[in-house]
Amino acid sequence: MSIKITKYEAACNLGGCIEEIYQNALLGDFECFEENSACLTGKPARLGVISGDLPRISEQDYDLRCNRLLLKVCGLLENEINELIKKYGAENIAVVAATTNTGVEEFETSNNPKHAQIGNPAGFLKKHFNLKNFHASVSTACSSGIKAFSAACEILENNVAQAVIVAGVDSIAKVAVYGFDSLEVLSPKPSIPFSKNREGINIGEAAAIFLLEKDVSKGIEISGIGETTDVYHSTTPDPKAIEAVRAIKTALNKSKIDPQEVDYINLHGTGSISNDLMEANAVYQVFEDKVYASSTKPLTGHCLGAAASLETALCCKLLEENNTKVYPHIFDGVYDENLPKIRLAQKNCEVKQIKTCLSLSFGFGGTNAAIILRRCDE
Repeated sequence: MSIKITKYEAACNLGGCIEEIYQNALLGDFECFEENSACLTGKPARLGVISGDLPRISEQDYDLRCNRLLLKVCGLLENEINELIKKYGAENIAVVAATTNTGVEEFETSNNPKHAQIGNPAGFLKKHFNLKNFHASVSTACSSGIKAFSAACEILENNVAQAVIVAGVDSIAKVAVYGFDSLEVLSPKPSIPFSKNREGINIGEAAAIFLLEKDVSKGIEISGIGETTDVYHSTTPDPKAIEAVRAIKTALNKSKIDPQEVDYINLHGTGSISNDLMEANAVYQVFEDKVYASSTKPLTGHCLGAAASLETALCCKLLEENNTKVYPHIFDGVYDENLPKIRLAQKNCEVKQIKTCLSLSFGFGGTNAAIILRRCDE
């Protein structure tokens, strides 16, 4: 069975649609951040905020920023979603959403307990499109987006639905900013993953939506997903990257490809000391320095539960455009000599072809995920 992403859209600080995000990411535009001192009471925080007006939602339909963000990207695919419903029927389309902090910000001032339900985005989309099939939300920290794709693939493989709407969304919440600051991994300066001078992460927000179908001729193929768990520490990854490597190799095995067949790696690349150490170890053990890689988080911020969804959309766009440029890795050029040397893409970096992309995500609790996407030439 072949499962493909037939349509997709996204929004983040780099732009209100995937085309705008793609163009700004290729340029390496890392200035799309707000300097905010309100979140941390006088301490500076660099936040990747989505600008502009968002659709309004009635209170009874869960008026949350995350749901507004989802409605924004759904509006970009309104015709395609309606065509999907017409093709398969509302009873044959499931919804899976990835998120970690939906409703957290609003719950501080709201009396509606539903605002804090992690299943809210999936339920909101199901209700908004009047769908009649299964819906669920996935919340496994920063790996949520890839885990949502894994759940969607299982739904299709087991004939629970004929198509799946997969979403990923997180908005900026003060509790998340406080939490990363308490762990001393929040940087007031631009994030520079894998640099000797890195100080931590920047927080961002994003929404992305994908339409998944099985056994269709067109689209970006989800050729393999690998999922593992460290059982090492609640907030620190295993520096030896044993399970991260296994997740990557599982994705490769399911895709039936060798490491050298991967054309580009989208790194998790947060800019924290511990993540970059683990990830450099993982990538080097599988690919050495043979494959161009970059983190897009210096451009978008770390979008938490939506990070993997956004980065999957970025990989899809690379594959769809079928050109030879990859996203640049934006940092100060001072690679940390304590890390294994991986091949970071510079600005205007070109490769022979972009037919296969690997995207990596690693979350708190030692949850590791890898997804391989392939362009299927007709």
